[in-house]
Amino acid sequence: MSYLEKCFEKDPNIVSRKIADEVILVPIRQNIGDLENIYVLNTVAAFIWENIDGRKRIKDVNELIIEEFFADKDVVERDVVKFIQDLEMINCITLKGD
Repeated sequence: MSYLEKCFEKDPNIVSRKIADEVILVPIRQNIGDLENIYVLNTVAAFIWENIDGRKRIKDVNELIIEEFFADKDVVERDVVKFIQDLEMINCITLKGD
């Protein structure tokens, strides 16, 4: 399966809050060390986060970004895949169906 066909869902142990123009991700796991890992998302990253819903595929999110921000398709594809991989690495999202 192509990475762009994958669908992700948010980890229920991550809380997000919008403050001003930024979205903050805070882990609420049992490990107190997780509180040292608070993530601040810029506008585009927050848009991606908001669209990770367990239904949209990566390519669907890419299309939404291209429409919303009038961005170049190749740049969007590369940047979104990288950001999604980063979210996976820090356990903020999981592959739908896993």
